[in-house]
Amino acid sequence: MNRIRVLLADDHAVVRAGLRALFHPHPDVEVLAEAAGGEEAVRRSVELRPDVAVVDFAMPGLNGAEATARLREQAPEVRVLVLSAYEDPAFLRQVLQAGARGYVLKQAAADELVQAIRVVAGGGAYLDPALAARLVEPPPGAARHSTGEALSDREGDVLRLLAVGYTNKEIAARLKISVKTVETYKTRATEKLGLHSRVDIVRYAAHHGWLADV
Repeated sequence: MNRIRVLLADDHAVVRAGLRALFHPHPDVEVLAEAAGGEEAVRRSVELRPDVAVVDFAMPGLNGAEATARLREQAPEVRVLVLSAYEDPAFLRQVLQAGARGYVLKQAAADELVQAIRVVAGGGAYLDPALAARLVEPPPGAARHSTGEALSDREGDVLRLLAVGYTNKEIAARLKISVKTVETYKTRATEKLGLHSRVDIVRYAAHHGWLADV
């Protein structure tokens, strides 16, 4: 069995201990290391390269969004799943813009967190159902500004990969095209659909059931 190596980052030791206990019945999830703050989470992730970093949003030093942005720069292969007590979509927007692959509320069931880790480790994106429902509505203005043109297969591929957090460089490598070509497809697709930000792209992807299908 290929285990998913996880780093847990939360400033409360009791929370980290609780998360470890949640994972005990799931032999495919292995806690590789822990961190008590955002800067330590980045440092240990760069050092150990876990498959998934489960990062609390509210941490001393760097918050979850800031830690995610650092990891995207310093260890882009580490997929970040943010664990948060905040249901405000503003916090979700922050972590998505920073490059997180998932967002789960702390009050979620244990099985949901484990499922989120599996989805993110497999290259997909996971949004807590309580928040994902708010993203299913079409992006504001998308229908008004859409040209009505259908996406080409390549434009759709690029948009899907952007939605789950891949960078232009990672998409280029995955699709075996140049970064400039990725940027061209991205521009064409977002113009056709009237999308103006990464959050708009994720919302569109959620609406079309793309997030766990990459």
